[in-house]
Amino acid sequence: MKMKDLLLFLSYVLWGSADALHTDIHVVGCSYIHGGVMFGLDREELWYADFEKQMDVYPQPPFVQPISFGDGAYKIAVANLYGCRQFLQLSETAMKDFPPRRDAPSGVMIYTRNEVELRAKNTLVCHVTGFYPAPVKVSWTKNGQITTGGSSINNPYPNKNGTFTQIARLQFIPQQGDVYSCTVEHLGLTKPLIKIYNVDTPETPEKHKPSLGPAVFCGLGVIIGVLCAAGGTFFILKANKCI
Repeated sequence: MKMKDLLLFLSYVLWGSADALHTDIHVVGCSYIHGGVMFGLDREELWYADFEKQMDVYPQPPFVQPISFGDGAYKIAVANLYGCRQFLQLSETAMKDFPPRRDAPSGVMIYTRNEVELRAKNTLVCHVTGFYPAPVKVSWTKNGQITTGGSSINNPYPNKNGTFTQIARLQFIPQQGDVYSCTVEHLGLTKPLIKIYNVDTPETPEKHKPSLGPAVFCGLGVIIGVLCAAGGTFFILKANKCI
């Protein structure tokens, strides 16, 4: 993807008080193939348009009361995408001489959302940041085999330095010995980045029985100290002819 093939609009709104400062963000991005419209608050994605399923999505956890953007939010997103592509077409001539910018991801991490318990549902997270342009492609494997069930990825989220962050997730059930990997592909990479996660048996602290070893050493130390003190007293008194 060349630089001219991607157009991204960012709208930041800052509001605050004496105690807090919040950042509200509205992202509209497009190419001739892909597109994304997203609303966020304080680096949390609140809403985005899924143009493949033709619906709006609230990605917050179920225990968080979502902020509604209204029934017409998806239709507005479609209009934003159309306008973005129109502007992209007009800007092609002006940007044709610009060299493409390609920043490879500066950080890729894989971790679990919750503490691992064997045979208990969990989520693997592949966190990719520091890349430009967006998006990245993330794929998953389990024991060397490609797996797609229960996988998802959020829209690219802009960083303050002009790069992007994306988070991919995979629902899984940990089983002892399983090996998972997330593979990241991007225009700035000469080869894919791969991060591995091994499912190990959770360690259970052993209950140790009381040991006599330290007590014996302490007892011997006290006895030797007393004997040494007694011997020293004897020789001091003898030197003074007290005995």
